[in-house]
Amino acid sequence: MTDAQPTTAPEPTVPEGLTVAVLGGTGPQGRGLARRFAAAGVRVVLGSRDAERAQATASDLAAATGGDVTGADNRGAARAGDVVVVAVPWDGHADLLAGLREDLAGRVVVDCVNPLGFDKRGAFALAVPEGSAAEQAAALLPDSRVVAAFHHVSAVLLEDPGVTTVDTDVLVLGEDREATDLVQALAGLVPGMRGVYAGRLRNAHQVEALTANLISVNRRYKAHAGLRVTDV
Repeated sequence: MTDAQPTTAPEPTVPEGLTVAVLGGTGPQGRGLARRFAAAGVRVVLGSRDAERAQATASDLAAATGGDVTGADNRGAARAGDVVVVAVPWDGHADLLAGLREDLAGRVVVDCVNPLGFDKRGAFALAVPEGSAAEQAAALLPDSRVVAAFHHVSAVLLEDPGVTTVDTDVLVLGEDREATDLVQALAGLVPGMRGVYAGRLRNAHQVEALTANLISVNRRYKAHAGLRVTDV
């Protein structure tokens, strides 16, 4: 009789045919994430308040990446996505999600919004009544599976076609293991990027707030700094 060999859980994968919608997909962060997902072979739908602008941006990204990228208004994109990335400015976050509650029901919603303010001393974290942008999203979208991720990825690097490897870890937080595994797998599709589980949504505040520190690092060192988690 031999001892059973330890087994490891298989790495999470992205299902074939998955569609990722990006709300705020014509802004730098949303456009940059869309570019990387499309280049990795994922079908992408860009959402914007202006459907024509979304379609024009989608056409440019499709030509640049050779991927399947289309555009729609935010409601149309929300309905089209299996996974929906929220990459809108903080001041429009609550109103947008409140209006899309039914459209986002049953979907994995990935919130990458950083509630930040800026003054002459630089960037700083804003107080959010719910605790964080991700927790606000969860409160507004009780029928969705909300995950927090992609807060610290430089939009400049994401959008630069000359950057072939995005050297950073993505902290992924959420209540639903299947949903966080899927978002980790999505992050792993981008060369150089890795998704790392970082806790439940109640821990999202400090992840969002850390973006202010990274902005200070980038300004001091004229860089596009990301994060790496060691010994994992």
